[in-house]
Amino acid sequence: MAAPELPPLVDPGYVAGVDLGGTKVRAALADLTGRILVEEAVGTDPRGGAAVTAQIATLVRELAHAAGVAWSDVRTTAVGIPGAHNPTTGAVELAPNVAGFADVDVHDDLVRRLGHAVVLDNDVNMAAFGEQWVGGGRNHRDFVFVAVGTGIGMGIVADGQLIRGATGAAGEICYLPIGTDPFDPANQARGALEEAVAGASLAARYAAASGEETTVPDVFDRAAAGDARARAALDDEARYIALAVVSVAAVLDPEAVVLGGGIGSRAELLEPVRRWVAALRTGGPIVKTSQLGHRAGLIGAVAAARRAAISTGRPRALAHRHGDRISSLNQRRDHR
Repeated sequence: MAAPELPPLVDPGYVAGVDLGGTKVRAALADLTGRILVEEAVGTDPRGGAAVTAQIATLVRELAHAAGVAWSDVRTTAVGIPGAHNPTTGAVELAPNVAGFADVDVHDDLVRRLGHAVVLDNDVNMAAFGEQWVGGGRNHRDFVFVAVGTGIGMGIVADGQLIRGATGAAGEICYLPIGTDPFDPANQARGALEEAVAGASLAARYAAASGEETTVPDVFDRAAAGDARARAALDDEARYIALAVVSVAAVLDPEAVVLGGGIGSRAELLEPVRRWVAALRTGGPIVKTSQLGHRAGLIGAVAAARRAAISTGRPRALAHRHGDRISSLNQRRDHR
């Protein structure tokens, strides 16, 4: 399957893409060909809510200034958010990693602060968009993108279309009843699976086995150096991810599963995930590592902003509440 071709350039202008995470905000300014001019990453404001929307607006304006771009020439900003944007209520739900988002109409607040069109979608959906455009989903009509890092989430592309569900929460696999007790209220805020595979949990498993507090990158480093306890912690991580992959495959039957995020995109996890998947079922989807790494969400946001900015002759009038639909991009020729 050829990647979806974005519409041709209609006039000069610029767009911004933002990948909002629980710990970092990544933003980029690009022209309407999708070429990134400048980008920046900063720590997410811990106050959450309106403080984060203000931070995003300030960051995007600073990027335009750094690139020497007049603010009036920035047409659209697309933001990937770590939660589900309900298109009916405007609320951002299921976003435990950013405080206060349930109390703010994130879309309208950003439109007010930026003064132009805003595309808002789940961060993993944005990453799936990026993977479909120029990454590991490029040649698949049916694939899922599974991001594992601070948390876990999934973007679903079925028959070339991004699936969001009735309330925008499709792919919230953090709530799969895998890895920890799903009936324990302590595991219900972030989800049973997320409590098992999130970065903090991986580090905690190693600490419990070794008696040493350490970071997730250090666990990977120690495993590479031959530390048996670090290798066991990573193998447990791979087993939980494989359980999720097999569960998803039973329902969606994707051709491929693309693993991304700060943990999922680590090459060291690919072989053990494949091994555990093979132990659970015969056949199944291709499991591969993201080609875009931590940039998948940012690239997807840039692509979504570009698509929104040039999809009509009135880019400044656009004010999307629910994000760009990959299905509308399926006038397919090879986009290289």
